[in-house]
Amino acid sequence: MPEFSGYLKKMKTTLPDSSGLESVRYQLSVDDQLISLNEQLGKVIRLSFTGSIHCIHCGRRSNKSFNQGYCYPCFASLAQCDICIMSPERCHYDAGTCREPDWGMDHCMVDHIVYLANSSGIKVGITRATQLPTRWIDQGAIAALPIFRVKTRQQSGFVEDVLRKHISDRTNWRTMLKGSIPSIDLAGARDSLYELCCQDLLQLENRFGLEALQRTESIEPLAIKYPVLEYPLKVVSHNVDKNPQIEGTLMGIKGQYLILDNGVINVRKYTAYHVDISL
Repeated sequence: MPEFSGYLKKMKTTLPDSSGLESVRYQLSVDDQLISLNEQLGKVIRLSFTGSIHCIHCGRRSNKSFNQGYCYPCFASLAQCDICIMSPERCHYDAGTCREPDWGMDHCMVDHIVYLANSSGIKVGITRATQLPTRWIDQGAIAALPIFRVKTRQQSGFVEDVLRKHISDRTNWRTMLKGSIPSIDLAGARDSLYELCCQDLLQLENRFGLEALQRTESIEPLAIKYPVLEYPLKVVSHNVDKNPQIEGTLMGIKGQYLILDNGVINVRKYTAYHVDISL
């Protein structure tokens, strides 16, 4: 009999302190059960995916997961699945066409952070101010630094658009999982970007006001350490749709990935999948 059984959610994370000396604490979320994973390092874990998928929003049974856990009707109708979530500069709230105006007010018309992170190399990103440092941990960043605080999600997208002319906004997940990521002077990179983008940023400040785009020059970078015994030399990803039975020794956890001795699993990708787990 499995020790745990239920529908998978993204792993919950806790950063014990800001020193970077203690590893992130991970809990695997299965229905309402939370499984502490750090203590399982070096031990065998068995996951059996039963083929059942239920939407994380409405609970409807689905043959396929859309956008990491939604059924198609929810994917096509919810604001949190709209194109402007991935491309915030395309926000259409002010046009009166937001799928869910109340949701948009609570999640998009609030303070957002534009940040630099070192995940597989330096990248720029955005997130709600309330989602730090969770967003950085989910991306597997080993260091991160807020560089702007802005008033809305759309404004953060405009700032990101300016910055990504000079810097990537992507994480190479295979590189991130190999673990050999050189350190980067994020504060120095921030200052260089301020200078490189000064004219474009000035236009945004003139458009939205100085208070809307606040530089966060006094904040220091945050170092993040992950619970990993050994990184893989070659990253091989388990596909549970093709091979639903997975067993291996847990060698580490980084981002939303379980690192086993025989491959990695993107837990977030399989949100809403029913799984039996034995430890």
